[in-house]
Formats: sequence, structure tokens, C-alpha cells
Amino acid sequence: MKKVKASAQGSVSAEQLGKRRKYVELGASLGLLLVLAAMIAPFLSGLVGHSMMWAKWVYAAGALLYTCARVVNVNAPSDSLRLRRLRRLEFWAGMCFIVGGAFWFYKEQYYSGIFAGPLAVMRQTVAFTMAGAVIQIVASWMIASRMRKEAKA
Repeated sequence: MKKVKASAQGSVSAEQLGKRRKYVELGASLGLLLVLAAMIAPFLSGLVGHSMMWAKWVYAAGALLYTCARVVNVNAPSDSLRLRRLRRLEFWAGMCFIVGGAFWFYKEQYYSGIFAGPLAVMRQTVAFTMAGAVIQIVASWMIASRMRKEAKA
């Protein structure tokens, strides 16, 4: 079973893998920028009522784009198991973003009859976004460190 996976991944050249990694990182970065824009919008002074409507959709699109980018396999056949697991960890950051987006939709429906400030609606979204950001930062640092160690060896 392992030989079948290795031969299927072995058919990807180093150049194709480099292009794939570049596109995946571009998609993940764009997703993170959308999440950032959506998190800032409700707290801008003039947009509080109006921005909550479209910001949740921008957040959801960014979370899905980020998670889809992290699902794509960018591992080389020669990558260590630790490096593969660190790359898989980035997917879980995307899952935190998706759960945060789901809470945003749910809480907006929950508080629909009552006037509540943006922080009441977005409390869990902010918490899950912070958790996803911490996971992403730690995974990125550890991947970069591990790739340097493997390049030296």
C-alpha cells in the first residue's frame, strides 16, 4: 500500500511541486487576508450595522479558501513524517476558521431580535480565529525550521 502511494506521488516533478506549493501558499494567503478584512470590518466606526451582513460572508469565503488550499498535498515523497504532520496541522487552523465562521452565522441568528454589539455576536468567532492564527503561526515556524534541518542533513 505504501509503495502505491509513493509511486503515485513520485510522478510529480520537483518543478510541478514547486508550482503547486506556490499556488497553495497564494491561495492560503488570500484566504487569510479575507479573514482579516472580515474581522476588522465590524469594528470600523461607520460600518457597524451594515458591515456585519457582508463581513460574515467574506469571513466564510476566506476560511473556506484557506482550508481548501491546505487540503492540497504539497509533500514531496522524500519529506519526513514530521514535516508531513506539520503541514497537516495547518489544515486544522483552517478548521478553526470554519468553526469561527459557523459561530458567526449562528450567533447573528441568535441575537437577531435583540440589539447586541458586534463583540457579543462575534465572541466565539474571535476566539476560534485567534486559535487558528496561533496554530498557523506555530506550524509555519516549525515547518520552516524543520525544512532547514532537513536541508542541512
